[in-house]
Amino acid sequence: MKVTHLHNRNGNKVKNQFVVYDDSDNKFFQSYDTIIVMEENFIEGPRKVYLDEKYWDYSVTTSKYRNIFLEESSKETAKKIEDGTYILTNLN
Repeated sequence: MKVTHLHNRNGNKVKNQFVVYDDSDNKFFQSYDTIIVMEENFIEGPRKVYLDEKYWDYSVTTSKYRNIFLEESSKETAKKIEDGTYILTNLN
């Protein structure tokens, strides 16, 4: 398992926002102590994305850094949830 700081759009480390890699090719976005996103098979694919059903849109700050992690807007994320591309589940 490897943990690194999430970097903002300027390339600076963001306090309390982390990217976690496990030994099964999964990548997570963690805000403080809460898992927000899990990308399954992010190296070899096909990539599946899971969002925590309670915390995926918890605050403006969480959404800002989730967007950086997923490289998309909140509107794009919501559309992918609606069309089933992303799956809401309990990650915590």
